[in-house]
Amino acid sequence: MFKRIIYIILIIGFFIFLTTSCLHKDSYEDETVINHNLEEDLIEYPTKKDFKIIEFNGKEFIQNQNNIGKFGGTLSNSTIGEGPKTFNIWNAKDATSSSLGGIMFEGMFTTDPFNGEVIPRLAKSVQIDKAGKTYTVTLRKGLEWSDGKEITSDDVEFTYNTIIKGGYGDTSSRDVMAVNGVLPTCKIVDKYTVQFTTPEIFAPFLRMLGFAIAPKHILKPVTDKGIEEFNRYWGVTTNPKDFVISGPFKLEEYVPAQRVVFKKNEKYSIIDKNYNVLPYLNKYVVYIVGDLNNQVLKFEGGELDILPVMGKQVARFKSLEKNSDYKIFNLGASDGTTFLSFNLNTRKNEKGKYYVDPIKQKWFNDNNFRKAVDYAIDRDYIVSNVLSGVGMPLFTAEGLSSIYLNKELANGHKKDLTLAKELLKSSGFYTDEKGILHDKDGNVVEFTLMTNAGNIERESIGVMIKEDLTELGMKVNFKPIEFNVLVGKLTGSLDWDAIIMGLTGSALEPNNGANVWYSTGSLHMFNLRQEDDAINKKDLLPWEKQIDELFAKGATTLGFENRKKIYDDYQQIVYDNNPFIYLYTPLNIYAVRTKFKNLEPTALGGVIHNIEEIYIE
Repeated sequence: MFKRIIYIILIIGFFIFLTTSCLHKDSYEDETVINHNLEEDLIEYPTKKDFKIIEFNGKEFIQNQNNIGKFGGTLSNSTIGEGPKTFNIWNAKDATSSSLGGIMFEGMFTTDPFNGEVIPRLAKSVQIDKAGKTYTVTLRKGLEWSDGKEITSDDVEFTYNTIIKGGYGDTSSRDVMAVNGVLPTCKIVDKYTVQFTTPEIFAPFLRMLGFAIAPKHILKPVTDKGIEEFNRYWGVTTNPKDFVISGPFKLEEYVPAQRVVFKKNEKYSIIDKNYNVLPYLNKYVVYIVGDLNNQVLKFEGGELDILPVMGKQVARFKSLEKNSDYKIFNLGASDGTTFLSFNLNTRKNEKGKYYVDPIKQKWFNDNNFRKAVDYAIDRDYIVSNVLSGVGMPLFTAEGLSSIYLNKELANGHKKDLTLAKELLKSSGFYTDEKGILHDKDGNVVEFTLMTNAGNIERESIGVMIKEDLTELGMKVNFKPIEFNVLVGKLTGSLDWDAIIMGLTGSALEPNNGANVWYSTGSLHMFNLRQEDDAINKKDLLPWEKQIDELFAKGATTLGFENRKKIYDDYQQIVYDNNPFIYLYTPLNIYAVRTKFKNLEPTALGGVIHNIEEIYIE
């Protein structure tokens, strides 16, 4: 439901395999023909597939209305990187862990992958009072955890009041559910009914109720032992037999750096038109493939059934499609964002030491400096050489697929070294006879730019940006580091200069990024505050305050057009102040084996959003 740090490539399915030979500007290739063909292949939203909630054998099931399938078989997917950090979805801080946890746990509501509407999942219905602040949610009766215990309102109330409000695990859910700093309340009405009350009208609240529900009978003894115990629970060393789940698949085996194997949940609460309990597939396997080249080789060797197709691979895979056993799907622009960011933190840690060198603090907090970097970056070159033309430059905080995109900003600007140099000069920066940039006090402008090692796309972009900034006289020490170390710097020690990073996004709801944009947010990484500073809103920058106010207003305003104006304004502020310097938006392109049926990829849901219905012919 909220934005998370991205470090793996499969989850958003668009990162590009790139050899270092592609980093030189003389390797530019014209991809016009490829882009033209991709536009022709762009899929439209399929017709919404209706579903029913029916009573069968004393239980209320969701009955899907898709084609009747066959039982058995395995779907093999993959992920780039080191694999999951946890299987505790409430403590998942990365996209891999969150995605794999999402296979095992469901929420009361979900997003319809065809039209973006909020639809029931564990819930049966919701009533909203006339004041628009009280939500009465009724669960389906007879829902079962995988151990046979019934899912009730006790589980919902425990998940919200103890785990989310109590600050257990990752606190991003809590960040996005607060209204002007105040969290909604939750109380039990009866065994199958819970009631949420927001402090004031909260436009996106129904969508927020998609958080994963936890089994109280399993996790309450853990939360009773404290936050640290909960955050360790259901980690990657847990015996798969110990998991109690509600989703379509349950963990069967985890082999570090090799694979994650899930088996079907026999007590799942969705059936087909013949009243067969889904899913059809026996197993879902996610291989940890190490790098993009290996991922392609495994797909071509038949070990993988799904492949995110990258950059220069697109033309080849498309040309071979006709005589192959796969089909290419172009799902359009990604809703995630990739960006460069500087550390704007000017505070000291508990030992009285600055998180960021005070000399660098002055550079990074100078908007002319950040704007100069923005204008020095050649986004068109990045798209042409890293994405091979399969994507577009990005300049906005909302992705190009967002219904809230500020279209007046979407086209951004071209690289302009002359303007960049003028901006630096206006803040007292100058270059010496060797072309080296100095600040007004004579300090050489030198800083470290980091990204997660092993992500070849970001490593390639880092080299390009280093070259671009060298043209301004800046000395950039580009340093890819292990992802866990990088996250530790971003959210723990805060000792970093600049990063290339990515965030997941939402095409439908800007408030899902509240944990990024609120000055107190847990992913407000460019100026992350420790707890005391967050409470006191210490050293709040003027434009941070403006964004705080806009997000509070956007969350409490009804009507799309009214909210659109508010979120247009927040994008304008981000564009003007550059806390994140956005880089590009790729296209989500996948190759999928044709043996799988009931496959209905959508831009909102991805390739296997209906995994319980997918079967092998």
